[in-house]
Amino acid sequence: MSTDLKSVCLMLRREQHDRLQEMNVNISGFVRDIIDDRLSDHVITLGVSQETRALYDRIISLSSHGDADFEPYLRNALKDMLKDYIEQMQDLHKSLNVGKGKKK
Repeated sequence: MSTDLKSVCLMLRREQHDRLQEMNVNISGFVRDIIDDRLSDHVITLGVSQETRALYDRIISLSSHGDADFEPYLRNALKDMLKDYIEQMQDLHKSLNVGKGKKK
């Protein structure tokens, strides 16, 4: 990683700053990490409910490899989701063709 850094002005809401300070977070490093994640071809960011986040944190904390252990399960969940979407689209397609001649 390059050590050539550029200084920028960053505006935060007061409550954001206060929470990060309470957590002893280095804001510059935190922002660089977030930017690296956003620019990465191999990182995704998901918005989830509080319950899902808590469950994720509990499970991943037990994992010896962190997110790497999670990836196969995520891939399977995405395949299941795609299968459900395909079935829904097929059902929609069938409902649109009810009572009509076969058209393709």
